[in-house]
Amino acid sequence: MTVAIAIESPLQDDVRTMVAALNAHMIPLTPREFQFQLTVEQMAEPAVTLFVARGPDGRPVGMGALKDHGDGIGEVKRMFTLPEVRGQRVGSQLLQSIEALARDKGVTRLVLETGEAAGFEPAYRVYERGGFEVCGAVLDYPDSGYSRFYEKKLA
Repeated sequence: MTVAIAIESPLQDDVRTMVAALNAHMIPLTPREFQFQLTVEQMAEPAVTLFVARGPDGRPVGMGALKDHGDGIGEVKRMFTLPEVRGQRVGSQLLQSIEALARDKGVTRLVLETGEAAGFEPAYRVYERGGFEVCGAVLDYPDSGYSRFYEKKLA
């Protein structure tokens, strides 16, 4: 699918709608205490850069964010594509955009946390095709058994 990917503010109604769709998708998959979702307000903080993928009609069809933790560590957050565009490489394009910005910012290790349950397999494929490898718990996430962690060394 041909999409336009750009850095955008999360404080837009159509992005808020997509975040709500992501949350609705995630809530049944993992116990709430093991979900680490950024709100749109947290996504608007200076350390976070949001990429939005828009289809030919201008409608958002995917998103993903880079959170800069400093000390060369960046985190992929809020990766999501609408169900109707899954399998069309939109997630891969978003991940490439996040990685390119991370490299520009001097990030040497890109990490992420995702769920460890049925329903997350498409996400695993995107990350593994993007060169990420499963690793131990990252940052301050608990090693609960409900999360799978990935990393990619950029240096």
